[in-house]
Amino acid sequence: MMSQNKTESPNHNPDSESLDLSQSEEVDIAARSNPRAAILHEVLRLEGEEELNRKNLAVAWSGLAAGLSMGFSLVAEGLIHAHIPAAEWRPLFSSLGYTVGFIIVVLGRQQLYTETTLTAVLPLLNRFSVNQTINVLKYWLIVLSSNLIGTLLFAWLIAKTGVFSSATQEAFLTIGLSAAEGGFWPILLRAFFAGWLIALMTWLLPGAQSSRLNIIIIITYLVALAKLAHIIAGSTEVFYAVIDGSLNWGDYGSYMLPTLIGNTLGGVGLVAALNFAQVNSEKE
Repeated sequence: MMSQNKTESPNHNPDSESLDLSQSEEVDIAARSNPRAAILHEVLRLEGEEELNRKNLAVAWSGLAAGLSMGFSLVAEGLIHAHIPAAEWRPLFSSLGYTVGFIIVVLGRQQLYTETTLTAVLPLLNRFSVNQTINVLKYWLIVLSSNLIGTLLFAWLIAKTGVFSSATQEAFLTIGLSAAEGGFWPILLRAFFAGWLIALMTWLLPGAQSSRLNIIIIITYLVALAKLAHIIAGSTEVFYAVIDGSLNWGDYGSYMLPTLIGNTLGGVGLVAALNFAQVNSEKE
């Protein structure tokens, strides 16, 4: 008896034989399927490797651009806040403005510190070494410092140049004072959840395809509505209150330290480490 050999495509699915699907249809099914966690991990790890190998000056300029761009979250939120009546439901609308800076930064491929808590850490978890650890810490320092310089410049511009109406500037101040409220531990906990959500957003984006914008808006809207603390967006807000004279630099330090710790722990601990563990366990 003669046996008949059948050549299978690389994406061949045995269950599809009963449906009599062509090879091109099987490829189309694979393209429409959600990517495995291992694929998302590899995309982000390679992105992290690429960023860690960039020249320091290029990273700094990208971080500065991100800090400036994040200022538009305060502008958009303040404008909406100033143009709708004071009511319990006002945050439901004004929080949409908070998403604007993130949209610009993420789609514009600018370097934001809370994204790097995932992308820069995955290469380190994949190949741990002292030199790689130093490289990640140096990268973080460049991105964070350039982000903060950008937010400070932006806050100074909108506070001192009179571009916006007095009502809008009053809204900026209200937002800044609200961001700085709370002691060390409440701010740290709010920052922990913010870091978790932003790193999760970064994890979701490679597989999002045409839904990237929706994911950015939904995640960052939740961060704003819950009044979670984000080291870059929040710094623009608190810097504005400091430049206005309503807060001092010590108040900013009391906001920055727990926010930075919380964002880092949320991004590294609950997204980078857990998702790496998930992917790594599949290899065993």
